[in-house]
Amino acid sequence: MDDERPTGSTLWHGRFATGPADALLRLNNSLPFDRRLWPDDIAGSRAHVRGLAAAGLLDDDERDTVLEALDAVAAELTAGAFTFVPTDEDIHTAVERRVTELAGPAGAKLHTGRSRNDQVATDLRLWCKRELPAVAAGVLALQRVLLAKAESDTATYLPGYTHLQRAQPVLLAHHLLAHGWALARDTDRLLATVARLDVSPLGAGALAGTSLPIDPSFTARQLGFARPFDNSLDAVSDRDFVAEALFDLALVGVHLSRIGEEWLLWTSEEFGFAHLDDAFSTGSSMLPQKKNADIAELARGKAGRLAGNLLALLTTLKGLPLAYNKDLQEDKEPLFDSVEQVSLILAALGGMIETATFVPSRMAAAADVETTAATDLAEHLVRRGTPFREAHAIVGALVRDHLATGTSLRDLVAADERLGPEAAALVAPGVGVRQRTSPGGAGPAVIETQLDAFRRRLADDEVRLHAIGVPSDATSA
Repeated sequence: MDDERPTGSTLWHGRFATGPADALLRLNNSLPFDRRLWPDDIAGSRAHVRGLAAAGLLDDDERDTVLEALDAVAAELTAGAFTFVPTDEDIHTAVERRVTELAGPAGAKLHTGRSRNDQVATDLRLWCKRELPAVAAGVLALQRVLLAKAESDTATYLPGYTHLQRAQPVLLAHHLLAHGWALARDTDRLLATVARLDVSPLGAGALAGTSLPIDPSFTARQLGFARPFDNSLDAVSDRDFVAEALFDLALVGVHLSRIGEEWLLWTSEEFGFAHLDDAFSTGSSMLPQKKNADIAELARGKAGRLAGNLLALLTTLKGLPLAYNKDLQEDKEPLFDSVEQVSLILAALGGMIETATFVPSRMAAAADVETTAATDLAEHLVRRGTPFREAHAIVGALVRDHLATGTSLRDLVAADERLGPEAAALVAPGVGVRQRTSPGGAGPAVIETQLDAFRRRLADDEVRLHAIGVPSDATSA
């Protein structure tokens, strides 16, 4: 006999003499956050229905009736006309309830051979297959902003820093591309995670499969997964892919935080390296003169939230026995939040950088302080046969004298018989950045090679994204 249950009853009502307590319903309810999975739940249910029909568990009329009901539910959800009821504890329950209302006895067969355990795992993987490439497209769009800024100015230079102390002059283009290459690794990680999660759990049931003649390979193909699961226990309990995604997103957030920190420094009056467009700045409610880089601050601040989401899931997973446990309901909010927050930051930072203007004179003035030529002076001695440690000590002593006496370092170098006027020329403004000539270095002699390599990398990644269904315009700056 078909299991026809009244509207408002639970999925497990047959085992229980009374309905669930309100406190249980409130705690158990994941609908406020998992309703975004409805397109994936509909897709998984369509594949499951076709699989049931292929296995002879639904006849053609039943199959078509349930598929039509699923289409109707999708239309209601799309239009915002779907009515939820108090016992819809999650989107999966809500969809099945409504399908049963529309399709009658045929709809009551929708859950044949399926558990919410393999259902929700399938839905979440489908969601990740769609949303993680979209985040990667956002990363690529920001990289294109950085590339455009680098291409537009291959002459401006600024100090490179270690320990936040001026170290050596570097081209601005080189500095921007440093962030671009870090983001390229983020794209790589996101796409690798998508490739690893491309496994269908549908057919694993609650934990052990089913005695019914279903074919997980069939539904995997229907849903566009690369392959079906190998082990039903692992299929319903695995959330490695969520942890990987959260790590990938947290590291994107760390890289964006680093960009934000630099722009906060660069746009301060003390540095004055860049000015923000009004549209990507905020003011103060009390201080009329203020122009704040709130986007950069929020990029920096949200990195902690993203790291916290990763830690929250890892802490949840670390004590769970096989197979499914209700604790796994806690996988979704951190994932959804991290995807949303990273997407917001990527778009805002991209706009901020794209519309900002640089101040080359301030950058050059900071880069041309005499002490930034110290390494070039030491390497000058090395080229003339002096061991590097000895050369380091010689130049270090001259720098000490310069700082102690206020005498120009250039004059001290010119007067030193081990260095002389030829070496003193290395201390002149604008000379230091031209000394960076090694492959991958920060000078003008090698920047075009790096720009070409970065362009090729972005083009290759755009092809990779397009191959998994991301439209080309999604990666545009």
